[in-house]
Amino acid sequence: MWVKMNLVDLFLLMLLVVQTLSRSPPETSLPMEIEIKQINVTETPPIPDGDFPGPDDDFLGPDECLKQNYTRRSCDLVFCNPWERCVDGLCYCKPPYLCPLQNNTAVCGRNKRRSRSYCHAMASSCRNNLNTMSHFADSCSEEHQFYNSAEDAETHVIVLTVPNTFNPVTADRKLVCGSSWNMPAANVFCREHGTAKGAHRADTIPFSNLTRKHQEKSFPQSCVHVQCEGFENALAECTLLNSTGMDQTVATANCYSGPGKGCDFTCVNSKCIFREQTCDGVDDCGDRSDEMCCKKCRGDAFRCKSGVCVPSSAVGDGVRDCLDGGDEVETLKREIIVCTSATCLSPNFYKFIQNIILDRLNMESLVECGVPNMTMADDEEVKERGRVKRVVGGVLSKPYQIQWQVALVDRGKIDCGGAYIGGCWVLTAAHCVRNQPSDFMVKFSLWKKNRAHETTDIIPVEEIHIHSQYNGKTYENDIALVELKKLPFKQICFNDNPAVRPVCVPWTPRLFEPHHTCSISGWGRTKEGKAAKFLLWANVSLIPDCQRFYEDRFKPGMMCAGDLDGSVDSCQGDSGGPLVCQDDLGVSYLWGIVSWGDKCGEAGFPGVYTQVAHFYGWIRSHTGWPLITKFNA
Repeated sequence: MWVKMNLVDLFLLMLLVVQTLSRSPPETSLPMEIEIKQINVTETPPIPDGDFPGPDDDFLGPDECLKQNYTRRSCDLVFCNPWERCVDGLCYCKPPYLCPLQNNTAVCGRNKRRSRSYCHAMASSCRNNLNTMSHFADSCSEEHQFYNSAEDAETHVIVLTVPNTFNPVTADRKLVCGSSWNMPAANVFCREHGTAKGAHRADTIPFSNLTRKHQEKSFPQSCVHVQCEGFENALAECTLLNSTGMDQTVATANCYSGPGKGCDFTCVNSKCIFREQTCDGVDDCGDRSDEMCCKKCRGDAFRCKSGVCVPSSAVGDGVRDCLDGGDEVETLKREIIVCTSATCLSPNFYKFIQNIILDRLNMESLVECGVPNMTMADDEEVKERGRVKRVVGGVLSKPYQIQWQVALVDRGKIDCGGAYIGGCWVLTAAHCVRNQPSDFMVKFSLWKKNRAHETTDIIPVEEIHIHSQYNGKTYENDIALVELKKLPFKQICFNDNPAVRPVCVPWTPRLFEPHHTCSISGWGRTKEGKAAKFLLWANVSLIPDCQRFYEDRFKPGMMCAGDLDGSVDSCQGDSGGPLVCQDDLGVSYLWGIVSWGDKCGEAGFPGVYTQVAHFYGWIRSHTGWPLITKFNA
């Protein structure tokens, strides 16, 4: 099934490209029972070309990235919050009922209504575009005090009123300590008070000057440290930690009212900042657009492989900030400070990050994918081994090594492979199947092509879902879902098999960058033209700019992998099989599906694969959210 492509006529080509590139509104592609509301954002005109950095800029760039207007809501580059969901590259608000319920602390809102968790409160705030949260508490009542913040009209000093949840009928008035005041917190405060673009600067004033010049005013005599991530709607949603005394400086409000003199970077929200404020891990823009497209980071900020700069404090904090987990490779054992009445203004210190961690863990636990059963992966006990030749640079796999690999049996013959993605679903190439499910079976945990062993499961097919825009001439949209038959009176299609694990489905094409090393596997033909008897695998590299090899035959949703010298390639009989990439934390993703190519194993003709992330929405529409989503849920 390894094929040469034929050219289509110009009219059909233009029509297919337009259909492929056009997108329906996210709401139309969601399951009917799921309601997702878009976060309200201010529409801004495109940034003029003159505002982009030139080729000599060492930090910002490239221009192609900047022109995409990426922000903190761009889940092609960053994670959505637990109360959001990634749809077509953007984070959208979830209904609160989709938030996890386990291991959470209740939240009391300013409207005196109780939310089950921080995630529930934030989802409600997100959907209604309101600042609803007051404090963490098990109950809300009329006699409770509630959060409030204000700016002194004369001095611009920020004063917080925060309920003490150890004694909820009382509240503490505090200034904000200047030593912890920064741009993310200043942006949050200004947005809380109606300035959409956030702060102009994170200003402070010496406390001694304040009390000396304004003796007639009664200012609080202690301050609170504020730690914000930048996405919050009010300081109440940030971490608040009591100070043991008064800082030398306290925070003042300086909200954005227009571009300052000499600012030379325009944020996506049209706020203007200085170029030196970009790519430093600090969200100066307020929408994080100054940190999204970076060739390298300033100072001690950490650069994710996707080009996003995060602060050094995010490295090893237990929260995965980079798509590939690069910031958590060496997770630091940070000291967890427990709140007491002496140290915490209210017991929400650490609860912000703690709730984020718990919510993500709860959601991710619903989908177990991308990690093989290692007790089986190392087991090589198979009676019949034999000697086999290698395929186009491939090597013999261990019997239980590639646990998501399946064989697609077409009327008793195996010509294609596939990848198990969980539940009763297998992904393969559209050119491997047809709408006759009774002709097909799927074999799991198969090692020797023509003989099952003790862990092999053979499952009949219930239905085959071929992409509606699959073109058999050009091999555009060469993807299909194989739905397996369920066991009688059960919701599963096979009993638990220790030698079978699903591979994760990627939601963004930016998860792995060009030249990343991935693996292919299958029972395809060898260099000598003979079919492999045993499952083989090989490492390949993701090859950029594949259009240079195949010109107009290379279409949207396709990608290339292999070695340009032809030493490693997929070949006949590998079609539909998995191209799998592993992130920095060891989680494996189905990055591609073996599709087509010319002269397999020859220099200058890399294999062409269906790019799975390009079809994430289509896969989700058939399988549903719970199955395929591990991150950016």
